[in-house]
Amino acid sequence: MSNSPHDRRFRLNSASDIAVSFEFFPPKNERMEEQLWSSIKRLEPLSPSFVSVTYGAGGSTRERTHATVSRIVKETSLKPAAHLTCVDASKEEVDEVIRAYWDAGVRHIVALRGDPAAGVGSQYSPHENGYQSTADLVASIKRIGDFEVSVSAYPERHPESRSWDVEIDVLKAKVDAGATRAITQFFFDNSDYFRYVERVQAAGINIPIIPGIVPVHSFKGIAGFARRTGASVPSWLARRFEGLDDDLRTRELVAAAVAAEQVLDLFDQGVDAFHFYTMNKADLVYAICHMLGLRHQEQPVKSTVAA
Repeated sequence: MSNSPHDRRFRLNSASDIAVSFEFFPPKNERMEEQLWSSIKRLEPLSPSFVSVTYGAGGSTRERTHATVSRIVKETSLKPAAHLTCVDASKEEVDEVIRAYWDAGVRHIVALRGDPAAGVGSQYSPHENGYQSTADLVASIKRIGDFEVSVSAYPERHPESRSWDVEIDVLKAKVDAGATRAITQFFFDNSDYFRYVERVQAAGINIPIIPGIVPVHSFKGIAGFARRTGASVPSWLARRFEGLDDDLRTRELVAAAVAAEQVLDLFDQGVDAFHFYTMNKADLVYAICHMLGLRHQEQPVKSTVAA
């Protein structure tokens, strides 16, 4: 019989102690739409707390996000959290989207400043007639409807923050405006997360800080994105994926092991909620959740007939 800390912990805890949520992005074409809905159906039986749908700067992206969220409301038992940003839109346009979400039955928004229209890593310029910060956006969301509002957090500091004091002040402003949860940028060193939580709590901020977990489907892709967003990639992680660029099957096994190792360590240290960046691919996330003790649960059939 194993005497590992993980086994001891699992004997003392049930899956009901763990909350998970999943992030998807709206499809750009029919093939991607099939993959998205296959992933949603695969993960739905794990009964996540919510699923979020990303949102870009362009009008077509906004429409795809709204269509995806609306379909989740109508056809699944899941609770969608729609992303919303300040990028390239006036206050009136953003407020119209907020009201449309409410009318569609959405009651949870992930409020973000958003990446610059020129892409991650370029300089951000607020819209002339738009919301100037995420805190302003959060305040408007709360004025329009009784939404639950989640916001972003950065365990290694946002690349535009001049100091940790600035970083924490920005989060505090979002909380003061009405945010009730923060979801972190992905990270690979758990000590970064715990140091960040200590800083947040020392500042008197008491909302949940949910760790964002990304299974590494493509090491090159994640490493490139991490460089642009200020997240670090440990040398040990690079070694794990060394020589696997053309070996998809082994790469997926390693990715599952790395992510499971990370979440089990977080769980062992008292973390009981996780947000997974699925990349619209369900199998790795499903396997990791299974290792956390979550099991398939029968879902109620969603009626499409009006009462």
